Parts: sequence; C-alpha cells; structure tokens
Amino acid sequence: MVPVSVRWIGAVALTLAPLCAAAQLPPDSARTEQVAVRLISDHATVAPGQTVYLGLEQKIIPHWHTYWKNPGDSGTSTRIAWTLPAGVTAGEILWPAPSRFDIGPISNYGYSDQVVLLTKLTIPASQAVGSDIPLEAKTSWLVCEESCIPQDATLRTTLTVAATASVDSEHKAIIDAALGKIPQAVDWKAAYQRQDGKLLARLTLPADVGAMSATAFVQRHTLRFYPAEWGMAAHNAAQTFKLEGQQLTIALSPGETPPAEGSPVRGVLVAEEKSSSGGHGAIVHAVELGAGALAPPAAKAAPAPAGNEDGMTLARALLLAFAGGIVLNLMPCVFPVLSIKALGLLKHSDLSGAQKRMQGVAYTAGVLASFSLLALALIVIKSLGAQVGWGFQFQSPYFVLGVAYLIFVVGLSLSGVFALAGPANLGAGLAERQGYSGSFFTGVLATIVATPCTAPFMGAALGFALTQPPLVLWLVFLSLGLGLALPYMLVSAWPALHRVLPKPGLWMERLKQALAFPMYAAAVWLVWVLAQQAGVNSVPVALGGMTVLALIAWLFDSTRNTSGRARLAANGVLLAGMLITVGISFQAVGVLAAVPAQLAQGGAGQEWEAYSPPRLAELRQQGKPVFVNLTAAWCITCLVNEKVALSQPAFKALLREEGITYLKGDWTNQDARISALLKEYGRSGVPLYLFYPSGTGSEAQVLPQILTHDIVSSALRSK
Repeated sequence: MVPVSVRWIGAVALTLAPLCAAAQLPPDSARTEQVAVRLISDHATVAPGQTVYLGLEQKIIPHWHTYWKNPGDSGTSTRIAWTLPAGVTAGEILWPAPSRFDIGPISNYGYSDQVVLLTKLTIPASQAVGSDIPLEAKTSWLVCEESCIPQDATLRTTLTVAATASVDSEHKAIIDAALGKIPQAVDWKAAYQRQDGKLLARLTLPADVGAMSATAFVQRHTLRFYPAEWGMAAHNAAQTFKLEGQQLTIALSPGETPPAEGSPVRGVLVAEEKSSSGGHGAIVHAVELGAGALAPPAAKAAPAPAGNEDGMTLARALLLAFAGGIVLNLMPCVFPVLSIKALGLLKHSDLSGAQKRMQGVAYTAGVLASFSLLALALIVIKSLGAQVGWGFQFQSPYFVLGVAYLIFVVGLSLSGVFALAGPANLGAGLAERQGYSGSFFTGVLATIVATPCTAPFMGAALGFALTQPPLVLWLVFLSLGLGLALPYMLVSAWPALHRVLPKPGLWMERLKQALAFPMYAAAVWLVWVLAQQAGVNSVPVALGGMTVLALIAWLFDSTRNTSGRARLAANGVLLAGMLITVGISFQAVGVLAAVPAQLAQGGAGQEWEAYSPPRLAELRQQGKPVFVNLTAAWCITCLVNEKVALSQPAFKALLREEGITYLKGDWTNQDARISALLKEYGRSGVPLYLFYPSGTGSEAQVLPQILTHDIVSSALRSK
C-alpha cells in the first residue's frame, strides 16, 4: 500500500503544478486553459509628451471566443481597468471589427483565435527623462464555446522614459497589424427609419469605397452590420442589403431597445470575402458609422426637459411623483415607521403648536435630504454608464443585509429590549424624542424602507426623470419626497387633526410593541431577499448576526444603571462587538455573493419561463401571445401582486386556456437585459407587466403596477 504521506505529497504536487507554471510567466502575461493574455507596447522606451499604443493580446484556443463591445445576445465584453502614475492617461479600447458566432438561436459578436485590443497611452510632457512608468491593467473577459467561463488577470509592465523614444520592433509589428483591423471612422450620412415592422439603416455611400465603386463594393463582398450597442437590432435575425444609386439600405429586425426614427446609425459595417461555404470570409474592409454621434440608440429619443414624445412634461412628472409619494405612506414598508412617529407626537401633546410644526419640518428635511442623496447616487452611477433605476441599492446584498439589521434593531427597540437616548436614535426612541434630530432621522429611515416599494403614479414619473438632465431628476425626486412627507406634515401642522386622534394612554405602549412585529416581518423578508442574491448559506450568516445584535442590545440596556467609566468601557466593548459582527457578516455575504448565481428557470410544474430577449423575440415572431412579468425579490409591490393575482389557480388556468406564454424576468440582481426592457417602456424600476397579444406586429399592453385578478384577466382576454 502506498503510504498516505506519499499520496498526499503527490496530490499537492499535481495541484501546484499549474500554479508553478503560471508563476514562471512574466508579469505582463497570464494564461488560463482557454486564453493566453499579454500586455505589450509598440515602444521599448518613450519620450516625454509622447503618445504610444498599448495592446492587450488574447490568444484563444480553437472553438472558443471572447466578446466585442456589443457582445450580442449574450456574453460580456472584455474590460480593462488601468492603474497609472499621475499625469499618465489611457484612452478607450479601440475595438477591431468583430465576427459573428451563432449557437442555436443565439448570435454573439466577438473574436476567435487571436485579437489585440489597443489603447492609446499619453505620457505627460513633464515626465522626467530616466524615470520609469509602472503600468497595471486589471483585465476581465468572458470566454465561451458552448459553456462560458469568466476569467481575469492583472498584468504589469514598465515603460522607461528616454530623451529619444525607441521602438520595440516585435511588438510594433503586432500592434500595426491590429491597427489595420480597426474600422475606419467615416462620416457617411446614415439614419434609421421604421417601415413595415423593419428597422432600416439608410446609408449614403461615397463614389468609391475601399478603392472600388459602391456597386462593386456591394456586389463583391458579403456585408455584415454590427450595431454599436446591445438591443438596437435583433442580433440573430437575417440582414438584407439593397443598393440604389449611392444609397445602401440595410434591413434589420428591431431589437429590445430599437433606435428612434431618424437617429444616426451607429455601428460597424464589415465587408468580407464571399465564401462558397456560406461561412465567414476574411475581412476586407470595415468602417465605423456614427462614431461621433451623440444621440442615444434608445427606443425613445432622450427627451428635452419640457416633455417627451409620450406627452410627459416636467409639470406632469412632478405631479405624478408627488401623488406616488403620498401613496407610499400606505405601503407595508413605510406605514409602521410613520405610525411610530405619529405616536411620538401624541405622547408629547404638551408641545406647543410651533414645536409640533418644527417636528414636521425636521421630518420633511430628513426625507428630502435622503431623496437628494439617492438622486445624487443615481446621477453619479448613470454618468459612469450604468443602467440603474428605483430601488437599485437593493440589488446589493450588503445594502440588503444592512437594512435587515437596521430594521431588526428598530424592532428590538420597539419591543422594549433596549432604549436609546442619543441624538440620532432610531425606532421608538427616535420617534418619541422631542428633539428635532429624532424627527430628521425618522425621515431618513422612512426613505430607506420606502425604496423597495413602488406605488401607483411613480413608474412613469421616475422613468421620465431617469432620461432627463440631473436637475430635472433631482426635482422629480424632491417631489416624490414631499409626497412621502406630506401626511406627517399635516398631522404636525394642523391642530384640528390632533383633536380627532385618541388621547395618550397605556394603549400607546401596547401599540408601539405591536408595531415591532411588522419590523421583524420586514427583517425576515429581507433575509429571504438576501438568500436570493447570495444563496441559502447567507441565511445562517444573517440570523447569526441578528442573534449577536440582540444580545448586544440586551447587554446595552443592562448597563443603564452603571455609571462612570465602567459604563463607558462596557458600551465601548459592546460597540466594538457590534462593528465586528456586522463586519464579519458583510465579509461572509460578500464571499457567498461572489459565487455566480443562476437565474431561476421555469420547469416542470411551473407556468413561467425565464425572460430573455431571444425567447421573447422568438415568441413574437411566431405570433404567440406573451405575458411578461419583470419582478425582484426585494420589491414588495411585486410580491403582493404575485400573491394577489399571479400565483392564483385562476391565473394559471387563464394562461392555459388562452395559450399564453408567461415570461418572468428577475431583477433582484442587476440584469442589463431587464434594465433595457424597463428603459424601453420608460420605467425606472420594477414591477413592469407587459402583455403582447397574438400577431407578429402586435404592440405590448402595459398593465397597472397594482394588480388584481380582474385587471389581469381583462387584459389577457383582450388578445
């Protein structure tokens, strides 16, 4: 028998072998089983003020591919995050013309075999001769065959600054070849038109293209058009090209977010050698259309602040947001918080009218400050190119866990486990304080717990706001906040309402304790949301953290009768324990959330399928009726609608009777495909319910955000 120690050593050696091989690679290179990457420069030394090219070279094994900037139906593009010395700047990735990869009904855009992604690097004129410029590129890419593997590598190289630059001949040859594959930017007149359900890209060609006439250019090559952004056109649909004089018309099938009529064409037109096999030939010529175009390729052109093509004006958006904010007070996530604060007013009936009004002002200030911060976060994230919407912060498992802990602690306070007397206390102590800080932070808490809810009127207003300049977005969010703050403002400012309310008494303490249970229920719900994001193993992490926090709260209350340094030391230890508990929980959830989650798929016994743009396009092309439900685990309105209307036997029977396919899109974690569909219909967040009647050219009917069985039945029977 082979000794255990020998087998153990052999296993370790086999495990470490690939790591040792990787360790032998220079810092500018990395290798996975499918892709070898390398960071190269066309210069061995650089001069102050010079611009040079850096290249990320990918060598891909046969049958696998990485992705272009628009990956097509699935996938994600290669990303490079640079760490550079002060004054040194790197430009955007220069993308070579892509190829198309068809896997069943899915069409992707990307690269096989070898590709070099170029970036311009500019050296400041003040860079000292003889100095070194360390460069670090954190790269990530997705490589796919029939399965896909996300991969990443951190590559490092150093450029030396000299009085006279010198070329690296080997790398320059590679980079020059890559430059030749970059599509040539052209200023051809090109715009989109809609006709008979088709998306037409009309281009006016110059007299000669690629050293030949326009007619010869079209006749001698296989043309392919690659839209610059996802969703502009259906990636897997056939393209037809027709030349009339100098005008080339490309007939496309509209995608999930087709461009508006008259908007400029943006993308790459590729001419390939005609292949007798019908496959891909060598790329002969590639041009980039609309490289400088500013118009967004959205389903609807970005509206001016005054209004848009749906008739939405700033005044109407402000009114709808205000009404939506009022309705938010009735939502299960907000009502307990508002009740807590109202109880505080009743308890302190000895306050003067002016003091009560100032309580309302402080509460409103907390709400408006929170909505302003939320608007600022949206503005910053949108400016970085991400698609976000209402409730976006609940797509972060850290935020979900943090709010779960906060609401749980509020419930403990309401139950009398502990009482806070500090200026920024929460829950019952926060609501009962005469100080204005308590009212302010209650407004903050109300805003936090309101964000997973969507009330009627809000969807259209927020969808409009997210397409507008920052000032308009901020005004709409302020209007929403004013609506949320209005009921408490009225109670605090209108003495006549105080006479209608019951007199203070023991019932208030009982009601306060009863209101703890909606808080516990909300915390349980948030733990369930966390499980959807970070997996079932995150549940014991969250519950364990809550148990420790409850113990800390109880110990904190037990120190109230202690005085002097002993109490201060005890509270310091408890505070440290709380921070350590929260920190460990966050770290554990971060590790669990990093494991790629699979979207729920419909299966046996389920009436729905997972939403995907290709599946929706396929069903619409077949003329079948389709019901689309965009939802999220953290969206309370969505869950109520599921319970009331979409999980009832009558709804399931209706789907079967009418032959309707039910697609469900899960936005619990960020999903660009769902964000694009929300954007197409002018919505900033979930829920969104769409019904496509029978027929290939049918337009979607948008259902209300609050559903009943009768509403759904009426819509689905209208096909």
